[in-house]
Amino acid sequence: MALVTEIDLPALDYLGPDLKGDRFHETMRGLRERHWLATTPIGFVVLEREAAAFFLRTKSATFPGMRIAELFEVPEGPLLEQMRRNILHVNGEAHGRLRNLVNPAFTPRAADRWRPAMRDFLERLWAPLEGRGRCEFVAEVAKPYPSLTIATVMGAPFEDAAKLHEWSNLIQRQFDPPSLMNERDAIERACAEFYEWAGALIERRRHTPGDDLISTLIAAEGEGDRLSDVECMNLVLNVLVGGVDTTQSQLAHAVRLLAAKPDQWRLLAERPELAPAAAVVPRSRWRSWQLRHDVLVTDEVLADQVGYYRRRAGEYDVTAYGEVAAARARISRLVVEMHPTGTVLEIACGTGLWTEALAGLADAVTAIDAAPEVVDIARERVTSANVTFEVADVFS
Repeated sequence: MALVTEIDLPALDYLGPDLKGDRFHETMRGLRERHWLATTPIGFVVLEREAAAFFLRTKSATFPGMRIAELFEVPEGPLLEQMRRNILHVNGEAHGRLRNLVNPAFTPRAADRWRPAMRDFLERLWAPLEGRGRCEFVAEVAKPYPSLTIATVMGAPFEDAAKLHEWSNLIQRQFDPPSLMNERDAIERACAEFYEWAGALIERRRHTPGDDLISTLIAAEGEGDRLSDVECMNLVLNVLVGGVDTTQSQLAHAVRLLAAKPDQWRLLAERPELAPAAAVVPRSRWRSWQLRHDVLVTDEVLADQVGYYRRRAGEYDVTAYGEVAAARARISRLVVEMHPTGTVLEIACGTGLWTEALAGLADAVTAIDAAPEVVDIARERVTSANVTFEVADVFS
């Protein structure tokens, strides 16, 4: 297997001042057409969603937060302290311990109790806009909404929401090299101010617990273990930065895409029951793409996925499963537990590892996939007479 440094990869000028807006999306699409990896002045960038998921799952990789601190020579101070304590940068058993302690506070059921407050904030933000016919959505909805919700979740006063929004946006810039070089003083100040604010709030909640996240984290316990004040403070910071930045970006991009597709927006207004599905894939472009081999994909997200599997068919087993023999044994056990019988349709059969197991129990298996290259590998792997392979798109 070739080393990544031996592969002819496209280059991404990550620091380019024009790399934003439509230019950013055009650049990323062009790079993805050439490879699933790109080089940058500070390392490599993964361009495919499935590949990114692999690196997020693998225990062989760590988040490069402290490496960023080293590269940009972040000095001792609030920012470096935050980087050291950030759960993204804590690895191994220490990371697992933190996750085990806080997981109960972040289940879907735990989040459901905040939904009435979320809806109330959206109604309040919408009230002055209704009837105007137009608004500056990012400034008037996408930006203020997350910090109002986070303030409620933390048990903080509503008047602190504006500060939380400002701190979140500044602290998040630690992951952006140009900002880290040019706005470090502001980022340092935001970290220091947040630590002072959160420390005081944690101290109040220790004496007067409430129905809020900070009180829940203070009380979190597992096998006699508890979070320290420092750990609690940095987990609250993670919630702030992740909750504000992710939510405002998703809201803004969802509305941007709907604005570019007014027919879909009208359809959503006419059929509000479609909203949950629209929220699951907010960046869907609702466009038709015609690929080679007459594979029709009805959505840009799906087109990206099919392209990914086509390009990486030859190496997919290793990156997706690691040790293929062990994966084959696991799959075989799972299929036996499912006990399939009769005629089976396998959708997205990939390279045939699941097909192989299904063939041993079902009377007949029809295995389909939209990527011809993976189907070719599956055909070579599974030669059972009761299996038929087809290159087909389940959405067409």
